[in-house]
Amino acid sequence: MKEFIEKIQAANSIAILGHIRPDGDCIGSCLGLYNYINDNMPDKMVCVYLQPIMDKFKFLKGADDIVSTPEEKVYDLAISLDCGDTDRHGEFTNIYSCAKDTVCLDHHRSNMGFGNYFYCDPDASSCCEVLCRFLDMDKISYEAAEAFYLGIIHDTGVLKYPSTSEQTMICAGKLISKGVRTQYIIDETFYKVNYRQNRLTGKALLDSKLHLDGKVISACVTKAMFDEFQATKDDTDGIVDKIRVTDGIEVAIFVYQLSEDVFKFSLRSVSYVDVSKIAVSFGGGGHIRASGFEAKGDYETNLNIILGMIAKQL
Repeated sequence: MKEFIEKIQAANSIAILGHIRPDGDCIGSCLGLYNYINDNMPDKMVCVYLQPIMDKFKFLKGADDIVSTPEEKVYDLAISLDCGDTDRHGEFTNIYSCAKDTVCLDHHRSNMGFGNYFYCDPDASSCCEVLCRFLDMDKISYEAAEAFYLGIIHDTGVLKYPSTSEQTMICAGKLISKGVRTQYIIDETFYKVNYRQNRLTGKALLDSKLHLDGKVISACVTKAMFDEFQATKDDTDGIVDKIRVTDGIEVAIFVYQLSEDVFKFSLRSVSYVDVSKIAVSFGGGGHIRASGFEAKGDYETNLNIILGMIAKQL
């Protein structure tokens, strides 16, 4: 942990990178660290590289400073957060690979290790929790605390997933002591949905199917459905958790279409199926109870392969 801080102190220019299609934990960890460095080491030049983030996250300090287009720059230090591998940096891969020094902090079980300095705790609730272990909590500002708290909330399903530990709660408590707006963050970024989302979710639920004696449920959003409801992939947020809580379900499979023959799969399990093994076999990754990947080819064919793999675990 000391070495991580020393690397930041030694660098004049720092790039912070997350993964493609950034979620709450990715955004929270990137902006939390961005604010922490700016608050405590204002002489550093720090830049966050992420794909465009959803509007509901733009209240975080530093959100307007995010760079969403690739640049030809060489940084003294590049820090990868919440990424299982360098491919997940997307169009910003060169920013990381060209940096003079590199760090990777993560919590994905599928991460095999990269960067000159690497730390991954697959039992941690979130990358935000991992980061808080490395930073001086007394020096975390209100703005940084809101970012870190948001990340923890999103990756724990509001502190209810199995990865939520005593240490998670202690960390969340310390962030709350900074004055974090807990109700606002939970309601506005986790629970609140727009009308498009309601309609799209309703259609996905109506078309959902049960498999393997009712222990698995699947739902798919196609391009035609996106067009019908004038929705985007951002509007699929939360659908997988709605089907996951169906009575009797052990595994939920939610899919949405990215292009003609490419689909994004999100897998969730309740008690004992390790969905990370399935995701890794398709080139993806994640956690035991929550993983994902992209797959080319026919949707039904890939779904049947996944069901076969789940059946073996069941």
